[in-house]
Amino acid sequence: MNNITIGLLAHVDAGKTTFAEQLLYHTQAIRSRGRVDHKDTFLDTHEIEKARGITVFADQAEFIYGDTRYFLLDTPGHVDFSPEMERALQVLDYAVVIVSAVEGVEGHTETVWQLLRSHGIPTFFFINKTDRTGADPQRVFAEIRSGLSSSAVLLPQSESGEISEELRVFLAERDERLLDAYFEGAMNDAGWREAMRSMVREGTLFPCMAGSALLDVGIDVFLDRLKSLTVTDYDAGLPFAGRVYKIRHDEKGTRITYIKALQGVLKVREELNCGASEEAEPERITGIRKVNGLKYVSVDWAAAGELFAVTGLSAVRPGDGVGVLQDRRDSELVPTLKSKVLFEPPVHLKEVLTAFQLLGAEDPSLNVSWDMTLQELHIQVMGQIQLEILEQILRERFMIPVAFGPPEILYKETIAAPVFGCGHFEPLKHYAEVLLRMEPGERGSGLVFVNKCHPDDLAAGYQHQVGQYLLESGHHGLLTGSPLTDLRMTLLSGRAHNKHTHGGDFREAALRALRQGLEQAENILLEPVYDLKIRIDTDDLGKVMTDIQQANGSFGPPEITGTKAVITGKVPVATFLNYGVRLAAVTQGKGALSLKVAEYQPCHQTESVIALKNYNKDADPAYPSSSVFCAKGQSYSVPWDEAQAHMHIKNDFGPIS
Repeated sequence: MNNITIGLLAHVDAGKTTFAEQLLYHTQAIRSRGRVDHKDTFLDTHEIEKARGITVFADQAEFIYGDTRYFLLDTPGHVDFSPEMERALQVLDYAVVIVSAVEGVEGHTETVWQLLRSHGIPTFFFINKTDRTGADPQRVFAEIRSGLSSSAVLLPQSESGEISEELRVFLAERDERLLDAYFEGAMNDAGWREAMRSMVREGTLFPCMAGSALLDVGIDVFLDRLKSLTVTDYDAGLPFAGRVYKIRHDEKGTRITYIKALQGVLKVREELNCGASEEAEPERITGIRKVNGLKYVSVDWAAAGELFAVTGLSAVRPGDGVGVLQDRRDSELVPTLKSKVLFEPPVHLKEVLTAFQLLGAEDPSLNVSWDMTLQELHIQVMGQIQLEILEQILRERFMIPVAFGPPEILYKETIAAPVFGCGHFEPLKHYAEVLLRMEPGERGSGLVFVNKCHPDDLAAGYQHQVGQYLLESGHHGLLTGSPLTDLRMTLLSGRAHNKHTHGGDFREAALRALRQGLEQAENILLEPVYDLKIRIDTDDLGKVMTDIQQANGSFGPPEITGTKAVITGKVPVATFLNYGVRLAAVTQGKGALSLKVAEYQPCHQTESVIALKNYNKDADPAYPSSSVFCAKGQSYSVPWDEAQAHMHIKNDFGPIS
């Protein structure tokens, strides 16, 4: 049987979960259709989802139609849960974007579309809610074609297998081979359908259908089109490879790892290679579960193309390849806000940390961190709604009452020009010395380690340790204590002692070299910046352009079509975070706003942010700028600006540039 994974994606309230109910009902996977407003849907089963009427977790179901088994992922539509949605994209064969026939293409619809194109996922559209007052499927289809892709095609509503003349012309215009076949009249309907299937899979054609999920209009036609236009070719005969897309924990605390099998077969009690690191040990699969909504059945094996869950894996993260696939896919959508976790006795720090370790494994975008200096627990989030949901999860799932500080912008730091950094650590009976060259990296490159140290200077094992320590998370800049990024660190040389060098010595020397380099550098504060797209009436153009300028944003000439205008540009997250409310007021709710974090750029208000943070770079004893030397059996500290003169390695690596 053919296996196909499809994902449902949409702007919030477009009717995605209701559409999922109809697919499951029509394929007899469920006996009755639930409704979001009745709180009895098959997939939105969590109490939080029922209470709010929105999808928070990417849950899955299974149905069979014809000779194909479909795995269905219903993803969150609210922007605050975008990382959960994006993790599901990593395992999709096809996506279905639900668009409201009333509201049309909205801000998050565009974000979803950009992600789908970035991941190269073949995509269908379903224009939903055609029964509502104000519905205009033709207008919405025109929005899809003008705003998303001119290769979207509206398929006939009938279930007839005939390929219309209009559709043949549309296909022929997009493929030279088809154009020749069209003029020669040499291809029958089966050939045109095969051509459509190939174009959909290649991402050069995006079929669009319309109907009402609530009133069960257009669902049969959609299923028929889905069956005829989708295909996969998974090979169960190859060695096993899979992709982890979700981590959960059951009521007993057992870690459940959700995997998409990309090839081969995985069996219970089999050992599975996990993680790209050479040090990663294979782990034994203790159980395999086929999951369908809230229920699961235990099985002995899972094959290529299937979604399933396993027990026995302890270290993998969402995005990791397993088996013969040893790579990792990181998310494009990253939080730009951070918040402090607030709790009071009798709640103990240990139980809060334990809860957040589990939540952090399930959602790596939380980036849970403990600030030793401030003695505070911080998390990174997408928005206020996510904090409200987390508060409820901690109360209901872990019985821990917590609150959160107001979300703050997540700034980062880097350097402006190359510098050398040296670090020496030599208390009594310890010894390590490190020399680095530090250079600004490309925007978005993060921390990069390059090893140019000769084995005659330092053994390969110690070189490897230095690289590991420098790539640890938690390094921070000197301006505001924000995370370091876009930094290229090259190990030039190092020294060890045959007798006195011990395990953590090179960690101390490497971190002191990093800090010493930062002390010499011109440090730069970076802030997150949105890619901005606003669709408005031309009457509102002047007011919105003024708003963007006052928010320190930039934009190109507006694209004007009739009475509509589209503005694209960039704007700091700090000044545009809550602009949706302002835009709704200015445009009487008619404006559409799309915001996606694009990159980090030099902060437009560095001095005021530094003053507000009031960070003391010398207050952290675990992040010293000085080096430690030893003479006559006594260790002594040398300030960073004098360390180079005391180093045993002579820096003869030429000019810094």
